[in-house]
Amino acid sequence: MPEGDAVHRTAKRLREALDGRVLTRSDFRVPRHATADLRGRAVVTTISYGKHLLTRVQGGVTVHTHLRMDGSWRVVATGRPAPRGDVVRLILANAEWTALGVRLGMVDLVPTDREDRVIGHLGPDLLGPGWDAAVAASNLLGEPRRTIGEALLDQRHLAGIGTIWRAETLFAARLSPWRTVESIPPDELHSLVTLAHRLMDASKDAPLPVTTGDLRPGRSLFVYGRARRPCRLCGNPVSSGEMGEQPYERLIFWCRVCQPG
Repeated sequence: MPEGDAVHRTAKRLREALDGRVLTRSDFRVPRHATADLRGRAVVTTISYGKHLLTRVQGGVTVHTHLRMDGSWRVVATGRPAPRGDVVRLILANAEWTALGVRLGMVDLVPTDREDRVIGHLGPDLLGPGWDAAVAASNLLGEPRRTIGEALLDQRHLAGIGTIWRAETLFAARLSPWRTVESIPPDELHSLVTLAHRLMDASKDAPLPVTTGDLRPGRSLFVYGRARRPCRLCGNPVSSGEMGEQPYERLIFWCRVCQPG
């Protein structure tokens, strides 16, 4: 599933293609909104909130989409055919550009003034203007016996973090993902979510290749995807496993030496 920084970049790409332009085509290929027609309306803007995308359209309508595991938005020149074999669930096009929503996990139409219907349950957006580390830390404390690895992925606590930045944040903080929330002092929780925000903010405009152990913009990762390879700090093998209850378990990577329990 794309992380919040990747969704942030997707929103930017959609803004560049759609903002201020009148839709000449809107094709909703989901049963619930199959008859919806937004042609003749200008796109106001697209924003991301956590892993959700909100495309606001003239007339007080918002197109809400979520990529889930396999979804993506592709922008092509109008008139160019869609790639074969793709499951396109939504097309938004103007005279110049066509945005293709491929394998989207969620497609909804909601009134713009009721966007809370689709994002109101989420915690503070790590990359949003309303980011609030204190609220995020307080949300985590609401489930004191949960492991910090599971709690960080719960979008109700803080929105946008996924398996990559969970692993990298916990490594940078030298915290085991198996620690319970209640075992971590409140000030350390605040520092942890602040660190997650800093790492993701550094990545949002410069996606990281998984090659080198440097978390500066344009660099890469320490533990994610490095199972059984030497830790870049201590040299011991990086561990991996699954965390969370089935069927929602997710991969976790950590160093048993640098991140003691």
